[in-house]
Amino acid sequence: MESNEPPLTDHPATRIPARSRSEAMEWSLVLVSQGIEPTIDCAIEGGGWGLLVMPEEYEKAAAALHQYRLENHGWPWQQRVLTRGYLFDWGSLAWVLLISLFFWVDSRMDLRPAGVMDCALLAKGQWWRLFTAIWLHSDISHLASNATFGFVVLGLAMGRFGTGVGALAAYLAGALGNLLPGLIGLATHRSLGASGMIMGALGLLAAQSLELGRNAPRPFRAASVVAGVMIFVLFGLNPGSDVLAHLGGFAGGLLFGAVLVRFPASAEANKTNLLCGLGFTILVLLPWWLAFRKG
Repeated sequence: MESNEPPLTDHPATRIPARSRSEAMEWSLVLVSQGIEPTIDCAIEGGGWGLLVMPEEYEKAAAALHQYRLENHGWPWQQRVLTRGYLFDWGSLAWVLLISLFFWVDSRMDLRPAGVMDCALLAKGQWWRLFTAIWLHSDISHLASNATFGFVVLGLAMGRFGTGVGALAAYLAGALGNLLPGLIGLATHRSLGASGMIMGALGLLAAQSLELGRNAPRPFRAASVVAGVMIFVLFGLNPGSDVLAHLGGFAGGLLFGAVLVRFPASAEANKTNLLCGLGFTILVLLPWWLAFRKG
């Protein structure tokens, strides 16, 4: 697995690469505390974010960041991908296994009466269906398409915002997507599937591009926003799919992402991710417990 630690070499260098703007800012604070004054740099043409230090201070800076990474190491299943240093979180594979497990259990126990999203029952107080419906799929092709696309998109969102934070934010966005039909008065609407959560993860990534674009040239900033919308149109407005759930999930992801990018250090902290991971687990178990107890 590729390491995100700054290289330690015998040859001085003036630039230390970082995987994101927030990491560059975090590392700059570490160096300032060591008496080193870095400059945050963003090379749009493939270089990504980084820190510029005086050549004679490079080894001291690299050693300080190396020690900082050892003391504040990230999740071991995150791996840097693409030329700009995005992280992919292989924890999304656990999500794929989980939706597959629910599909297997559903094929033997018929979970749909208790868990499918039903706006009429939601109006009667069965709020847990906003969450339980995410884990149900109509057939193997439905499961396969969501698992494939979701593995990639959710993995990137979790890599950017943290394992627990990314998963919980996408999950809540998916629940908001299920809520949207009820809010606009579609009392007979019924749905199931994880696509709203996947669109929520896509919304998180689109919000990330807005944050990256603040210091980027205008054409790059516009292209980043358009790219997120175009992917949503391509996958989220597919005829025959639950367009409202997709739209609500994508909008929810944008909303949560817009908040998270303004507090990068808090969102990426290990304690925050552990708490959000616990919250995610509770919001998987509690709704299903209520579904069987009261449904």
